[in-house]
Amino acid sequence: MKTVNHKTPSVDGKGIMMGRAAFTDDFAEPNSLIVKMLRSPHAFARIKNIDTSKARALPGVEIVLTHHDVPRKSFTRAGQGYPEPSPHDKFILDEYVRYVGDEVACVAAINESVADQALKLIEVEYEVLEPVLDFEKAFEHQSVIHPEEGICEMFPIGFEPKKNVAASYHMHVGDVDAVMAKCDVVVEETYYTQAQAHAMLEPHSTNARLDYHNRLVIYSSTQTPYHVRRILSQTLDLPISKIRLIKPRVGGGFGGKQALHGEFFVSLVTLRTKKPSKMVYSRQEVFESSYTRHPMRITMRLGAMKDGTIRAIDCYSLSDTGAYGEHALTVFMITGSKVLPLYNKVDAVRFGGRVVYTNHVSAGAYRGYGAIQGNFALESVIDVLAKKLNMDPLELRRKNMMEEGETSPIFEIMGEGTEGTAMNMDTCKLRYCLDRGAELIGWKDKYPFVRVSPHKVRSVGMAIAMQGSGIPYIDMAAATIKLNDDGFYNLTVGATDIGQGSDTILTQIAAETLMTTMDKVVIYSSDTDLTPFDVGAYASSTTYVSGNAVLKAAKSMKTMLIEEAAHYLKVSIDEVAFDGEKFVAKDKTITLSDMANKLYYNENQHQLTATESYVGHKSPPPFMAGFVEIEMDTETYEYKILHYVSVVDCGTTINPMLARGQVEGGIVQGLGMACFEEVKYSNRGKLNSNSFLYYKIPTMLDIDKLTTEFAESYEESGPYGAKSVGEIGIDTPPAAIANAVANAINIRINKLPITPEKIFQGANQEK
Repeated sequence: MKTVNHKTPSVDGKGIMMGRAAFTDDFAEPNSLIVKMLRSPHAFARIKNIDTSKARALPGVEIVLTHHDVPRKSFTRAGQGYPEPSPHDKFILDEYVRYVGDEVACVAAINESVADQALKLIEVEYEVLEPVLDFEKAFEHQSVIHPEEGICEMFPIGFEPKKNVAASYHMHVGDVDAVMAKCDVVVEETYYTQAQAHAMLEPHSTNARLDYHNRLVIYSSTQTPYHVRRILSQTLDLPISKIRLIKPRVGGGFGGKQALHGEFFVSLVTLRTKKPSKMVYSRQEVFESSYTRHPMRITMRLGAMKDGTIRAIDCYSLSDTGAYGEHALTVFMITGSKVLPLYNKVDAVRFGGRVVYTNHVSAGAYRGYGAIQGNFALESVIDVLAKKLNMDPLELRRKNMMEEGETSPIFEIMGEGTEGTAMNMDTCKLRYCLDRGAELIGWKDKYPFVRVSPHKVRSVGMAIAMQGSGIPYIDMAAATIKLNDDGFYNLTVGATDIGQGSDTILTQIAAETLMTTMDKVVIYSSDTDLTPFDVGAYASSTTYVSGNAVLKAAKSMKTMLIEEAAHYLKVSIDEVAFDGEKFVAKDKTITLSDMANKLYYNENQHQLTATESYVGHKSPPPFMAGFVEIEMDTETYEYKILHYVSVVDCGTTINPMLARGQVEGGIVQGLGMACFEEVKYSNRGKLNSNSFLYYKIPTMLDIDKLTTEFAESYEESGPYGAKSVGEIGIDTPPAAIANAVANAINIRINKLPITPEKIFQGANQEK
């Protein structure tokens, strides 16, 4: 292959490095109204009265909106499939506010200073209600967070708002209790995962204007342009034909931009004032008023025989969705569906639990959602079992883990909705990943720990993981390839590049198929008027789903080119050979450039355009083994990450450089969740960790060394053998760190993040 599986530079990398890339705010009209939000100071309250007269009278204020002034239609902000698996429990503005930072009123003014003054002039009388701040006490709490009428589920997801339940689910295979009773060893542990802030570089940003056709044109830093357009149409009662959504460069998303944020407000302001408007979240607003990862409590119970055969897994999860139910069900389901199949040889498995509302910042999509929470619990308890059986954790995993050619009944039972899709592991190099990772970290010589000084030890820990490649039978992508008159191509895709390099990956696939160079394929992405449909950048779908659409379109274009060449060369199609630049048949030759010029200017004139769509019928998982070496001070319990090794089976790496960046970016985020990051609230529900001063994310100084390798693998259903790689890297670090800490000092921390303070407390409890 000439282009695929090569370290090709990003098509937009140089432009971004030179500051030429245009982001959302760069497209705002110079005279745009500045849109700002008045936000709730209370975790839970009802607005008894709101007086905006002084704000409306302030010179420079164009419009003030409250819940009395906007459409009353319930929806979900989550950009997912349709009908949405998230409950419709949100209104543009509501008489209830459900967390500190929830929207109360919207102001649009000629500049930021006037807008800020106007916000201070709005007088609000609140009926302060008792908030629900402990998700373990939320179920059937006396405070009902969503008492309003008009909210609903789109299909049965266990939605019980009067009990503070956004979703619930239960399933089983076999009789777990009966199998457990026959096991030699049963271990049970409960684990807690925290909320995690996205910390993307570019904050949420959006702007709107009316074009000369009086259509609403929105620029948005979003991962899901088509979903945003659809939800705006539904909530604003505006025909979808009247909305154009454009996604420019995006400065990171990680799932946080899979939902709508300011788009509702700039749309309403522009529609009512007929003036352009823009809204850019402050960093404080990104922390306080957008999304976090779902905190969870997960209880894992394993039953095994003395020889290490795991016979039963029992998992019960409780998830905190915060004030609204965005991604409530899907995140919860992934906790089981992309985790439990790792150990597929059990006789019985059970999974269940519920997702509850609290008066915290709404939780939503975050890279690896659900999988990282479930993986932390399962891969930690696997090590607990290994210790009880006096087995090397690697050997326990080798004996029980998924292998190539195998399957799990869970695939068919559970998906991201309520039903899954049966599939076999046509590619699974997990054993190689585990063995190679152990070799790279030096497991044989370092497990469980090595003392390097009287008060310092070095220990190792590890975990395995699986993810997915899009959502079968739901995620759809399309691509269009157009031949131009000089023999180069335009590739238009709905796929959304949010910094992960999808524009480059898709260009490589097209160039490889058309046997041309990357510079001959010019890509355009994510304009709902001009590019074909795509669900967007989430669920690790772009390379596999969007890539397959591009591959199909490029193959169709290649067929068209050969047919046209046969016409010009006056031969049969079978006689034509094409090398990407010229067509040859016997002693006749025509270049692609010459043929394109003839086609458009001289003979048999017509446009060559190929459009193809792809919907996956399976979601082939990438697999990974992650290994960490830490150094711990046994007196202070401070520890340092010396080395993190990851070996990944993601099929063919379309671009090894970008794949490595995705894996290592995920690892760093996973290490942040494992070691540092923590969303902290006051006892009245105010977010205290609302800036980078109070919210620590990992830096280069926190990790000494990263080593990433890829297993040789080829997934037949993927474009050029590729599976996904966007999320898999984030899954293993929490469990690997927990296991390394336990191996270092025999203290197991079951609540993230794993800090020296928690280890100290654990040590004292042991004493």
